[in-house]
Amino acid sequence: MYRAFLNGRRIDRDLIVPDPSFVSMKRGLALHAVSKSRPRLVHLTVERVLAIFLCLNPVVAQTARMIAQTVSPSVVLLVMEDRNGQQKSIGSGFVVGEDVVATNMHVVEGATSGFTKFVQQQTKHEISGILAMDTAHDLVLLSVNGARAPALSLGESASVAVGDEVFVLGNPYGLEGTLSQGIVSGIRNVGRDAFLQITAPISPGSSGGPVLNSGGAVVGVAVSTFRGGQNLNFAIPVAYLKALLDETKRLKPLSAAGEFPRTQSPFAEIGESGAHGVIGAQFAWGIQLVEGPAILLKRIDFTFSLRNQLRTAVKNVKFIVIFYDRLSKPLEVYESGSDIMADDPGVIRPGLAKRATGSVDLSLRRLTARVEIRVLGFDLTE
Repeated sequence: MYRAFLNGRRIDRDLIVPDPSFVSMKRGLALHAVSKSRPRLVHLTVERVLAIFLCLNPVVAQTARMIAQTVSPSVVLLVMEDRNGQQKSIGSGFVVGEDVVATNMHVVEGATSGFTKFVQQQTKHEISGILAMDTAHDLVLLSVNGARAPALSLGESASVAVGDEVFVLGNPYGLEGTLSQGIVSGIRNVGRDAFLQITAPISPGSSGGPVLNSGGAVVGVAVSTFRGGQNLNFAIPVAYLKALLDETKRLKPLSAAGEFPRTQSPFAEIGESGAHGVIGAQFAWGIQLVEGPAILLKRIDFTFSLRNQLRTAVKNVKFIVIFYDRLSKPLEVYESGSDIMADDPGVIRPGLAKRATGSVDLSLRRLTARVEIRVLGFDLTE
């Protein structure tokens, strides 16, 4: 049992904690703890006491900075791969138990392998399979090797109201741990289902991330969609995630996500790939290139169109181009940004297209039977 002091003044509430090394909420606060049995000072650091304080005071509103500091360590970037080990999609997720990560079903559909990575960390944690899934509500629980982080606190769906402040923490492509802020703009009820419409922007790659209330508790799972070319931001109420956590869990391979078609419900329509809305088309071979004065390396360029089907301009489009032989075996993969001589399409305005370029070894012109263009993500512009 410890009693806390703030700037020399005693806080009358006793703190029951398993570890005396808890921390202050704000930098610059002189916070100490004095043991009743042994009068010694224990200094509190910035990174730990916040969670304890919020457990004792769950209704206390947090600042965006506090939420980012306490929630980010439990949010992951998901990279899903096809049978050839090539990146298929990206998304976000968050820890809900030991080695258990929650995310959207559509993020993992069609993948045969994948890994997660915690924000600002380099270690990759392999996804060993699916523990439980709710195809009707676009939710899945993944078993992730070594996903050791504090499980996020789950709030109550019934307490959410229009006008409530919310925060979304996710991983738009290349921008890990991005926090966006907004409000609940509507609660949509369709039949027996309900979902939240929010103003906090959900960029491609952030689907599956936590939607948090001002107290830092999860009230929904982020899912972005594009309807009629317009980007809309929704959240799947946390009540459905709680129900999924209560189910009996049996490990299944990732490929099982594609074996069960999504039940017809509003959620079956709103969940979309993070790259939906921008497509690659009209591939064409270009001219032969010669590099170096000795003509030692011969390459050929190619072009294709990036079409923006949205009502919002996009930029920083990330893509890969996969070249297959006559047996549908991959010969080569070209990644955007890998060729310093390629032209960046830049901003693509709504409803328009721009040509993207790249170059590969000349032999691929003869060996390639089929080309696949995968758009992995992009940024929305104002």
